[in-house]
Amino acid sequence: MKRIGVLTSGGDAPGMNAAIRAVVRKANYHDVEVYGIYHGYEGFIQGKMELLDLGSVGGIIQRGGTKLFSSRCPKFMEEKYRQQGIEKMKEAGIDGLIVIGGDGSYRGAYELTKLGFKCIGVPATIDNDIPGTDFTIGFDTALNTVVNAIDKIRDTATSHENTFIIEVMGRDAGDLALWSGLAAGAESVIIPEEPFDLDDIIARLKRGEARKKKHSIIIVAEGVMPASQLADMIKERTGIDIRITVLGHIQRGGSPTAFDRVLASRLGAYAVELLLEGKTCRAVGIKNQEVYDYDLQEIFTTKHQADISLYTLSKELSI
Repeated sequence: MKRIGVLTSGGDAPGMNAAIRAVVRKANYHDVEVYGIYHGYEGFIQGKMELLDLGSVGGIIQRGGTKLFSSRCPKFMEEKYRQQGIEKMKEAGIDGLIVIGGDGSYRGAYELTKLGFKCIGVPATIDNDIPGTDFTIGFDTALNTVVNAIDKIRDTATSHENTFIIEVMGRDAGDLALWSGLAAGAESVIIPEEPFDLDDIIARLKRGEARKKKHSIIIVAEGVMPASQLADMIKERTGIDIRITVLGHIQRGGSPTAFDRVLASRLGAYAVELLLEGKTCRAVGIKNQEVYDYDLQEIFTTKHQADISLYTLSKELSI
């Protein structure tokens, strides 16, 4: 294998550029050329690519977003378009592909492997919802962004003696809400993985009022319900006028943390090693600080699990 491709797909995540850099430099170290494919699977179908040399990935390790851009590509679901993309790759002499992204990106890579094209998946999503890896690229940066925002909101909440509900991203996973709620000392954390108990939330608010607490912070994952809906439910029961903040896409941006840069570098480089060994239909991940690889199909048969011990700890510490 003397020429490989790399693309980023789905939602952007801080650290994607660090992963691209690692792929290019690791491959170049082994005298393998790397072609960057622009705009995800849309660019794959159209053959939108260019050679990435050492200089082209210089100065990007600290940048958020993705140098290769990203897009949603519904037509990639049709086999004829996937086959069209494979032909574009073959014309360019590209023998394998590294796909940096989340669940949908992995599904696309798996479909390509079924057509005989070698692919390796690298997990990059702020949701941290890819089974088989402790952490995904971008999660730590998004987490720090959320915690920083909560800290700022707490200042206002304390000054005005308000209750705030903060809605965070994560799709159907509660990791961002769970980790940020524990790190920021939220009074209540609501995640998709655990039953929602309105009575418990209200009881916590009342206990806080009884001991003259100046503010309360409630974190809700978007996969449970909108913050506005939860605020209405609490106000209907208690009469408390609640402020809401939806952090939105600010969670995706920003310079990646040192953790995400190192993680992206390790996973990107390891993905290259797997391709050079002739492997395909594999995903890279990290378990107990060790990089490893596993069958790409596992993401379709295994459900991501939140660390419920953190959820329990959060409830115990926010009495």
